[in-house]
Amino acid sequence: MRPALPFGRVMSAMVTPFDAAGRLDLDAARALARHLVAIGNEGLVVGGTTGESTTLADGELADLVRAVSEAVAVPVVAGTGDADTAHSVERTRQARGWGAAGVLAVAPYYSRPPQAGIEAHFRAIAAASDLPVMLYDVPRRTGRRVAHEVLLRLFREVPNLVAFKDATGDIPAAAALVAEAGAHFALYSGDDAATLPLLAVGAVGVVGTTTHWTAPWFTRLLEAVDRGDLAAARAVHAHLLPSFRFVDGDDCVFAMAVKAMLAATGHPVGNCRLPLPPAPPGTRERALAVWQALND
Repeated sequence: MRPALPFGRVMSAMVTPFDAAGRLDLDAARALARHLVAIGNEGLVVGGTTGESTTLADGELADLVRAVSEAVAVPVVAGTGDADTAHSVERTRQARGWGAAGVLAVAPYYSRPPQAGIEAHFRAIAAASDLPVMLYDVPRRTGRRVAHEVLLRLFREVPNLVAFKDATGDIPAAAALVAEAGAHFALYSGDDAATLPLLAVGAVGVVGTTTHWTAPWFTRLLEAVDRGDLAAARAVHAHLLPSFRFVDGDDCVFAMAVKAMLAATGHPVGNCRLPLPPAPPGTRERALAVWQALND
């Protein structure tokens, strides 16, 4: 039995629009959110790591979540987690007042705390609000993976920990978590390219980056898996490979690549804030080639 879907199946970790001076552009954020919903996103993560959360002041995050929540009818999940537990707790306490339907809590980064610290961090965030919480494990960026035993305890013992955004790249571990934690949580792919294998072991959807333009194809992928048509699912996955490669480069990383694609396809949202520089020369042309191939 599939777990309840707290936030929808196809979600985007939304980039944060800035104007030419690097200021938060709320009008562009509203327009982008409406566009993402129109192409099939059933939920949005706002102010997460793809949304350049480390560069957003608290007031900016609050304004951004309010603006997007007012602009769309789908669940808006606020990225309230960061490396500081007390700061994460305070933002989580405020998130309902911003209009958030839930919060995203990334594993604490840089300090590489022991598992006891990671578990305490997530428990403190969950206790700060009755909003549903999505845990996010991305060890390539945080430097420390959340242990399987910790995840099991958290999902079994904390009622409002309802979802897991899995960017570990470990499909067998995801399968074991689904088997052992059961319907206590919903597993989401946190890596677009890993969505198909994660769906095969029990994931319910994706929190993506390429979903800023590939959401219709992810909907087809999910539908193919639901009806047991593995050949069709593989075909959709193969069609998405150029998009996956486009956002996974060393010289144009995650938010940079997404913003470049949006600009190339008529949805400009500005550049990133440093330390993410403007996209390198040739990125627009690569984006247009990927877009053309996707739509051929």
